Amino acid sequence: MRVALFIARLILSVTFLLSGFVKAVDPLGTQYKLQDYLEALGMGGMIDDWVLLGIAIALSTMEFVLGVLLLFAISRRLVTKIVLGVMVVMTCLTVWIYIADPVEDCGCFGDAIVLTNGQTLVKNIVLLALAALLAWKPLRIKRFISLRWQWITYYTAVAFIIAVSAYSLYFLPIIDFRPYHVGADIREKMSIPDGAPQPEYKTTFILEKDGRQQEFTLENYPDSTWTFIDSKTVQTSEGYIPEIRDLAIQDMRSGDDMTEQILNDEGLTMLLISPHLEQASDAQFGEIDRLYEWAKEQGISFYCLTASGHRGIEQWIDMTGAEYPFCNVDETTLKTMIRSNPGLMLLKNGKVMGKWSHNNLPKPDEIFKDE
Repeated sequence: MRVALFIARLILSVTFLLSGFVKAVDPLGTQYKLQDYLEALGMGGMIDDWVLLGIAIALSTMEFVLGVLLLFAISRRLVTKIVLGVMVVMTCLTVWIYIADPVEDCGCFGDAIVLTNGQTLVKNIVLLALAALLAWKPLRIKRFISLRWQWITYYTAVAFIIAVSAYSLYFLPIIDFRPYHVGADIREKMSIPDGAPQPEYKTTFILEKDGRQQEFTLENYPDSTWTFIDSKTVQTSEGYIPEIRDLAIQDMRSGDDMTEQILNDEGLTMLLISPHLEQASDAQFGEIDRLYEWAKEQGISFYCLTASGHRGIEQWIDMTGAEYPFCNVDETTLKTMIRSNPGLMLLKNGKVMGKWSHNNLPKPDEIFKDE
């Protein structure tokens, strides 16, 4: 029993620690996932973004701290009951996700580990069983630290994980699990390797003869005595899916596709990224304008990528005096590229050379240093 309890505690504590940490590293990503759930429930826009962000930080803090308490066997009766309650709720949620399929990924481990809805359900059923075992025999879990050190451990864990969230929110995530991380070659991540499996489709034809309808495929298509009624095509295999498959950059004035031009530029390219300019921080607009003027003097391309329409762009120009060109990109893509509104990304020949939050925009010497 002690061995079983030790293994159960180790698996649960590591899972909670990992889940809480990757959420804390990327609090905005957790907020976006919560928004996806609300939209699936028909509640999109009913809760303010700042409230969702607070919930995201609270969720990551709770998971991480529970992992620490489990690992060191602190407050064994209470903690095991809380963990069991959390797993009951999470398992019920993943049953709904598995059946209704409202989101592609539950977001349990952020962008660090992506699980299918079926894999998530299996994982939570296993964790629920382990949590029930711990809650059944909590006092047989062996302590690792004395009572006098338990509260110190608890407060240290809380302070650490909140500090991680605050740092990642003010600057950028301290670990970037997304495909646009520094050092990533965007063109390579958009390409499909030679010999990679292709999507497969199956077409079924519905034909009629003597008042009777029947389905056929190309392999057993009947003679001309049958009358065509309808056909349907379904995808049977997704094939290879590149990490980046939705990046399209369109010039707001001309409507031209700028994607290849920007990614193939052998010089430096600076991208000011803002999913919505209406919600972007304008605290550093003067520094952004100075960076643009400097880039223009150095012959460095500079674009603002946004999902805002012409009205939002005009408001931003009136407010900041911006003179740089604007391009339209999908909102979700922009949120994936950088967790800051606005944020700055430096490219060279399609490779990400640097990323900065609007709270710590680079100096010119830092840009050349990153090159």
